[in-house]
Amino acid sequence: MTIKEIQNDIIDEFSMFDDWMQRYEYIIELGKNLPLIKEEAKTDENLIKGCQSKVWLQGEQKEDKIVFTADSDAILTKGIIAILIRAFSNQKAIDILNADTDFIDEIGLKEHLSPTRANGLVSMIKNIKMYALAFDAKK
Repeated sequence: MTIKEIQNDIIDEFSMFDDWMQRYEYIIELGKNLPLIKEEAKTDENLIKGCQSKVWLQGEQKEDKIVFTADSDAILTKGIIAILIRAFSNQKAIDILNADTDFIDEIGLKEHLSPTRANGLVSMIKNIKMYALAFDAKK
């Protein structure tokens, strides 16, 4: 699936819920299925700066795609990074770089987060794009 198709699926899933309490519960559930980063990769180098909670993100190139793993010490944040990984993992670096993140606004996520969590979300997206930039530059 393309990034846009995955993002559209996420939008459709979030539209099934009537209120934000249900959406928060769903985000937490998504975090339980997060592809977890290895314990030894939970280093300062993989720690996302600008997040209220601790979030580790690692990207590895597998053939011509980037596969992301992550973890967080907070259940909501774990769900947020799980959404991003679902959209951007197993994609080509150039596709990640060219992808927009409008789906975040469409599901209303940013506006329902505290300012510090919203900043963390922006930092997560930035780190994903930085991995894509680094892997794309290696070509």
